[in-house]
Amino acid sequence: MTTVLDANVHNIAIRGTFDDGQRIVKALFNDLQFKQKCHLGAVNSINWARILAQTVYYFYAWGRVSGGDLGCRASFAVPTGNFGDVFAGYLAKRMGLPVDRLLIATNRNDILTRFVQTGVYDAGDVFPTLSPAMDIQIASNFERYLYYLVGEGPAAVRALLAQTGDAGSMRVTEEQQAAVARDFDAAAVSDAQTLDQIRETYERDDYILDPHTAVGVRAGRAHVGAVDDLVCLATAHPAKFSEAVHEAIGTEAPPPPCLQGLMEKETRCALLDADEEAVRAHIGDTLAMSISES
Repeated sequence: MTTVLDANVHNIAIRGTFDDGQRIVKALFNDLQFKQKCHLGAVNSINWARILAQTVYYFYAWGRVSGGDLGCRASFAVPTGNFGDVFAGYLAKRMGLPVDRLLIATNRNDILTRFVQTGVYDAGDVFPTLSPAMDIQIASNFERYLYYLVGEGPAAVRALLAQTGDAGSMRVTEEQQAAVARDFDAAAVSDAQTLDQIRETYERDDYILDPHTAVGVRAGRAHVGAVDDLVCLATAHPAKFSEAVHEAIGTEAPPPPCLQGLMEKETRCALLDADEEAVRAHIGDTLAMSISES
């Protein structure tokens, strides 16, 4: 993204975590006047359209595994931090797709795994790992699942989220926890296990996993034999994580043509503090400057 130097493309990085960035983005979206003035939109899983698009490959994967036999149920191991991809699988199941189990695979930032196992959603520190897109504590799509878990009651969702804001954690009822257990399994995978899985898969299958996909594959290993068919979702090209791949197998993954030479290109990016007002001011100033120059 930072190598796109077109006049109408502006990149911002913040000194903080994914959770910091997501908090700022949500705050700006909730400022409806600012959102309308700047025509804000999102392309990650904050945008409902992204979730709907992701449901498609659950149907596609099930079709490949089952051959269209409605008596065949498939399970999915999904590397996740923001709960978007696995929530798409949950929606596919609600639509009627014959899904057996949805396995939430997390790294050391295991708030979702702990929630499935205990019924307590307790945010803590964010730890940097080899699978950085999953280094998240506050999963933005989790509240969308809560909506269904509490019986589609917005007030009940707000009450649970208020617990998180006030106490830093929330607890669902025993009945709700049982419902979670019917919908999901969960497992957390360490960096050492991630590297081991990349190495094992490469030596056995001559296939290079990226660290995020390796988390899903390792989490899924415990479920092999417990389900009829298990699909592990791949999430990224391994060339994006050359250091981790090299550490695991002693060589880097060859980059696809679209990434070749990318690291040598000129970049443009503004680095800001993880502060809502700093980002708001930068967006406003940048847009005003762009308008005046045009």
